[in-house]
Amino acid sequence: MGVTCVCQVPVAEGKSVQQSVDIVHKKLEQLGAVKQGSFWVDCETYHPTGNVSGQPSKLLYVMHNSETPLSCMGLFEGGPCLIADANFDVLMVKLKSHFQNAKAHKVECRGSRYRYCDFLIKVGTVTMSSSARGISVEVEYCPCVVPGECWNLTKEFMQSFLGPSVPELPSVFAAKPEGLFAPSDCVDTMTQYLELFNKLRKMQMPGSNVR
Repeated sequence: MGVTCVCQVPVAEGKSVQQSVDIVHKKLEQLGAVKQGSFWVDCETYHPTGNVSGQPSKLLYVMHNSETPLSCMGLFEGGPCLIADANFDVLMVKLKSHFQNAKAHKVECRGSRYRYCDFLIKVGTVTMSSSARGISVEVEYCPCVVPGECWNLTKEFMQSFLGPSVPELPSVFAAKPEGLFAPSDCVDTMTQYLELFNKLRKMQMPGSNVR
């Protein structure tokens, strides 16, 4: 997996979410990108049922990615995170006395994959409770794993089809002790998806305490 950036794309004025997704698809195809199947990412939220040793409780997010179908990831709110095989979902069921699944808060992102030269692009519709919440774009520069060596190139490519919607450098890279020269990995990608999902939850649910 190369350096990956995940961002939100605003819905075009006067357009629906699907119409806005179609606009992004058209721009990619005009550049010469080739569609290569579909993808999905999902996230389930678990609430701890008790307060251990007086410590503040942390939400646990269990995430799956179609790019790594035999694995899943558990990210605690504020860290740490772990990568496990698919049996982790079974384990969470057995731990229901410790973690309660907030099923109403499950978020999914589904869409199309495109390939353009060394870039892999995924354009998805983010849904929660079958309701479209927003649009995500994931761009991966496959030949490189060091953000500091390819971010400007990645940003320039994203500008070619997203225009002013291109984000700044993802905070997950800058937060590492080695900064932009620490190799990126799948945890960085899923952390960006989690940040996006939580942002869309709050945008669509004003006044909600859902985290």
